[in-house]
Amino acid sequence: MIFRDRAEAGRVLAQRLMDLKGDPDVIVLGVPRGGVVVAAEIARALDAPLDVYITRKLGAPGNPELAIGAIAEDGTRVVDPETIRLLGVSEAYLSQEQARQQEEIRRRAALYRGDQPPLPLEGKRVILVDDGVATGRTLEAAIRALRQRPIKELILAVPVGPPSTIRRLEPLVDRLEVVATPEPFWAVGMFYEDFRQTSDEEVKRLLAQFRTPRRSES
Repeated sequence: MIFRDRAEAGRVLAQRLMDLKGDPDVIVLGVPRGGVVVAAEIARALDAPLDVYITRKLGAPGNPELAIGAIAEDGTRVVDPETIRLLGVSEAYLSQEQARQQEEIRRRAALYRGDQPPLPLEGKRVILVDDGVATGRTLEAAIRALRQRPIKELILAVPVGPPSTIRRLEPLVDRLEVVATPEPFWAVGMFYEDFRQTSDEEVKRLLAQFRTPRRSES
């Protein structure tokens, strides 16, 4: 399946989650930046509040685009032990890269939320949303971090991902909704006609628009 853009992917996913419409315990968390566009459509359809959950890739030495792990907002870290072994990555480098990415997480949280605190998650049905998944390390970090919170239910919703990654993530959540699991799978952007980069301003606009649900319209 090819999605026209992230908004369409969000609308398709929302149809799979309509049993949760109007549930006051539901909260939608988008992974910035592209995942927030998908998540906003789900929040709109379900009359649920929207917030971000920020994770960052841990890049390999000399090749920051190559993920050797990921870090979540609360400092939860997951790593790819095979890649780390093959590249000979030291714990000193991992600690340094983790500190760098945690600083970026703090910067982005302040940028996106301004002076607003994160929405409370205790006792909530949390829908974690991204615009797709490849290796799944950043989502795994978010899932493992959220699992340490006293939430009622954790639902992962992604438009597309490779079968092997989906199989790895599914046991970590209470419910998983994915539209397509194609093989071969090279990159998330292959499954969108329009996969242009989402801006920080767009994330801020969507958070401002959907942070408070419109219960009166449900």
